[in-house]
Amino acid sequence: MTLLSLDNLTVRRGASAVVDGVGLKVAPGEFVGLIGPNGAGKTTLLRAALGFIPHEGASNLAALSPAARARAVAFLPQGRDIAWPVSVADLVALGRAPWGAADPGHPAVAGALSRMGLDGFHDRIATELSGGEQTRVLIARLLAQETPLILADEPGAGLDPEAQIRAMQVFADLAASGRAVVASIHDLGLAARHCTRLVMLERGRLAADGPPREVLTDALLARVFGIRAFHAETADGPVFQPVAVIR
Repeated sequence: MTLLSLDNLTVRRGASAVVDGVGLKVAPGEFVGLIGPNGAGKTTLLRAALGFIPHEGASNLAALSPAARARAVAFLPQGRDIAWPVSVADLVALGRAPWGAADPGHPAVAGALSRMGLDGFHDRIATELSGGEQTRVLIARLLAQETPLILADEPGAGLDPEAQIRAMQVFADLAASGRAVVASIHDLGLAARHCTRLVMLERGRLAADGPPREVLTDALLARVFGIRAFHAETADGPVFQPVAVIR
């Protein structure tokens, strides 16, 4: 079973291809980290996969009707603005809209808040929260949607270390339960530790795709990121830390 299927996906801006012929398949049980330097095409790839922007090639998600797509995939965009002073429970309940009423009393709402360490936030006003708390609430909305597939664009941005680790562990647990997650991630240490698979983009093209140990090689890190990194295996799992710029 394939939850995400991209075939020769290409996005052009003028004469330039910012995503260039990417093919990708994601199955249940995978937590895929989408990595690459700024401008590599990660956000554009996610948006094109969802059919939000014009593209060439094929995406199974873009081919769906909006209603069917909302039941197949939940999306966390990079922009995190919350425009209205609604309660946290009401905001998270919007994730239930594809399945019917956006009921703040639905068990999925309380479950999502608990997973993100937001017990007790039910009645707080979302616009009065800190930026990091708002991000956690929006991830909870993503979880409450209960879709087979999650696409998240830099879910760890603006989060403190505890919240970053919590979010990554939640995504890893969802994948282990038979769902799938694709997340663009700048923290390569978190990606190495929690993802089952990494997809590395370089100037819009697929540079590598495989288990973290096979993707985060010295040669690829030097070529794609221009960095050198420290790797170690510990009792708590792999440790990966960029240590120096080499160009």
